[in-house]
Amino acid sequence: MSDQTKAFPGQAANAHGYFATKLACETDCSDVYADIRADTRHYVLLDVRSREAFEKSHAITAHNLPHAEIDQASMAKYPKDTRFVVYCWGPGCNGATRAALKISALGFAVKEMIGGIHYWEDFERYPVNRRVAEAQS
Repeated sequence: MSDQTKAFPGQAANAHGYFATKLACETDCSDVYADIRADTRHYVLLDVRSREAFEKSHAITAHNLPHAEIDQASMAKYPKDTRFVVYCWGPGCNGATRAALKISALGFAVKEMIGGIHYWEDFERYPVNRRVAEAQS
């Protein structure tokens, strides 16, 4: 047994706090899609990727605000009691984490949708809105 697996005193309380906080700050594609389908969504689903990436494909009902543009001015249109769920590309991207940090610093409630558009579209195969390619002449 390694030192890491032997060191469990007090771990249950620490783990409980950690996982409770994690669930308070994260959600997943399945829960978001269930909210959309049941029309029980009480938050703004915010795609924080670039406008070009958003136009190419985004989760249904999502709005776009690139994480680099999140500041007090860009968030002023939302009442302070607005809740957000943010997503970016996927697990290899920290754009949603950066966005959630900025949004929470401005006093809004926010969760990160783990997996991002990658899990939404490629693994779960939930519906997306896509830019329609212009007809070729």
